[in-house]
Amino acid sequence: MRHFGHIPSATRAGLFHREPVDFTSDSPARTLAVALGATLYSPATRPRLADDVRKQAARGVVSMVLCLEDSISDAEVEAGEANLVRQFADLAAGTVTDADTATDTESATDTGSATDVPLLFIRVREPRQITDLVDRLGETVRLLSGFVLPKFTESRGRGFLEALTQAERTSGRRLFAMPVLESPELLHLETRAATLAGIASITDKYRDRVLALRLGVTDFCSAYGLRRSPDMTAYDVKIVANVIADVVNVLGRSDGTGFTVTGPVWEYFRPGERMFKPQLRRSPFLEGRAEDLRTALIEHDLDGLLREIELDRANGLLGKTCIHPTHVVPVHALSVVSHEEWSDAQDILRPERGGGGVLRSAYTNKMNEVKPHRAWAERTLQRAEVFGVAKEDVGFVELLTAGLAG
Repeated sequence: MRHFGHIPSATRAGLFHREPVDFTSDSPARTLAVALGATLYSPATRPRLADDVRKQAARGVVSMVLCLEDSISDAEVEAGEANLVRQFADLAAGTVTDADTATDTESATDTGSATDVPLLFIRVREPRQITDLVDRLGETVRLLSGFVLPKFTESRGRGFLEALTQAERTSGRRLFAMPVLESPELLHLETRAATLAGIASITDKYRDRVLALRLGVTDFCSAYGLRRSPDMTAYDVKIVANVIADVVNVLGRSDGTGFTVTGPVWEYFRPGERMFKPQLRRSPFLEGRAEDLRTALIEHDLDGLLREIELDRANGLLGKTCIHPTHVVPVHALSVVSHEEWSDAQDILRPERGGGGVLRSAYTNKMNEVKPHRAWAERTLQRAEVFGVAKEDVGFVELLTAGLAG
């Protein structure tokens, strides 16, 4: 699989200076953590879940979470587990192996067909579900990339991670954990520091198994009876913004101790009454002759999503939890590295720059200071590998348009 693999190769060639690379569920964890992109959630009870997974893969989704937790009622858990086992069997029966597709990868990509399922994760409620589901999945566990662990703290997370380790041993399959940081202990100021220290301790112990940390902003808001409108981002809700900052401070460091931290969910996908003026500037769309696209994004409250994605990255987050397919293409389009970013990162990381110093960017519009900007440059090139580098004259409008058309 690869990002933008659902659009024709000729279209990709016109968009990318460097195209996104291929990756599989067996790729290094460092690659997969960056490649998650827009992680689409779906209730595990959907009767045609396997078909839904295939359809979303053909539309460019590369990671999905099949949820047994908050998206379904307590009474539906048993049925949801049984449905997952059936749907994984359905997926396995229709999955083409790597050997079968080794000589036909490009043709499959160009037609938009999915020869592989996305990276699949199951969101569980209790640790016992991890070992139980892995046992029940049997051979089809090869399609599973891991588990999403809710309400994660040091004490609660230990049981989940021990169960994951046991499931790996019995299945012989590498399985990742994606803890969700959403507990009241993390939100409340008087317990936040100790909770973060505990999470840092337990995730460091299981570092090889923790793929990424996810933020449960809806639960944060719930603790105070809050809900942000489609005109506001998570960063406009100061209680939430403060928690995000502290999570990145402790758990998102670039010194080798940190993890990929993903952006919060955007809840809106239907038109509603707008109080504030649109947040999406007109000029990029006029330049790209895409005013109709701008209008459609505003009508579906996606201008707020676009702003939040930009703020996610500015605040150290990568990727995003999504609850609607329309959110996927905007997340991926804004994850592509611009030619200017790539040029700056390349200059900063040149071997001859190892001693530091300051240089003017190739675009002659900024200062690149080698030592302070090194970590940013390294992260930028990691993102460039999986999301690609846009051509000089290509912006997010062209990427959005191509992604939606694909």
